[in-house]
Amino acid sequence: MISLPFNIHYTRNLLLELLNIPSPTGYTDTIVHRVCQELTALKIPHELTRRGAIRADLKGDQASPDRAIVAHLDTLGVMVKNLKSNGRLEIVPIGSWSSRFAEGARVTVFCDQDKSYRGTILPGKSSGHTFNTEIDTQPVAWENVEVRVDALANNKSDLEQLGINVGDTIACDPVPEITDTDYINSRYLDDKAGVAAIFGAAKAVMEGDVRLPVDCHLLFTISEEVGVGASHILHGDVAELVSVDNATLANGQNSSELGVTVAMQDSSGPFDRHLAHKLIDLCREHDIEHARDVFKFYRSDAASAMEAGNDIRTGLLGFGLDASHGYERVHLKSLEALGKLLTLYFQSPPTFKRDRHLLGSLKDFPIE
Repeated sequence: MISLPFNIHYTRNLLLELLNIPSPTGYTDTIVHRVCQELTALKIPHELTRRGAIRADLKGDQASPDRAIVAHLDTLGVMVKNLKSNGRLEIVPIGSWSSRFAEGARVTVFCDQDKSYRGTILPGKSSGHTFNTEIDTQPVAWENVEVRVDALANNKSDLEQLGINVGDTIACDPVPEITDTDYINSRYLDDKAGVAAIFGAAKAVMEGDVRLPVDCHLLFTISEEVGVGASHILHGDVAELVSVDNATLANGQNSSELGVTVAMQDSSGPFDRHLAHKLIDLCREHDIEHARDVFKFYRSDAASAMEAGNDIRTGLLGFGLDASHGYERVHLKSLEALGKLLTLYFQSPPTFKRDRHLLGSLKDFPIE
């Protein structure tokens, strides 16, 4: 294994581009197209699944069994639930997030025939001059917010004339900003920051022309935020899967803000111990800042892959993310640490061979 240079500028610029492509679950065609363009530019073979997710392949000396890295392209969003008599839109969330973070968001409503409108998500009682202190006492709930469309619409009929329908997808503006202290603030860093880090690692491997011990599939899913994730995308020969997603920074958590976090367990249960410790050892051996953490209210692509019945080892690597599913923030150093670890993992011997000795008197390793 060799330490490869990691281009954080490429990763940052790609991340900013991805953030500005609307991609709520169910509305991911544009971002899938852009990611395929990037894979083509890096000369990485890839294909689409029937559902529209992406499988890409970094070739190694061994084709089967092999490994996979997965991140998701879809984000949170909202959908039109009803056209209201006051000319506003009743909405429901796509994915699991609080309406607290939706209030005040600028949005785009995507209608049929590629028509779209701009708008704002507002509380039902949004004018202090009218409702006084009631604007502070209305409950935080999706039932208490609505979309004000930037078009003349005073009733349901006006909305219908505009071509807005129940079931239209609405994307919130990400509003990305990079500070001079190397923080990126934006909606939807979960999981576009993970996608960008994977691309940074893949670029380093391709440009370094290093030899990989086994094939590594790069998987980009399109429905993780609604729980489907990697349930349908795996090749049958994948023996170990590492999910790349956020590591939450909050009171009671142990995630690293400036490094990579190796998850030991999430709400679906423990990750594979041997794979987790292999990733930790790589961090130690190559002086990569890292931490371990356990997440109580969290699941990733790896969980859906296991629940679908795949016989695989799973792990989770995270970039340090503050205010997940809200107004999120990540530091570039965390993405760099994650990317460097991925370049080493690509080059490392497979876990299913490394831990043969742990089986004691057994002569044949069942996974292999």
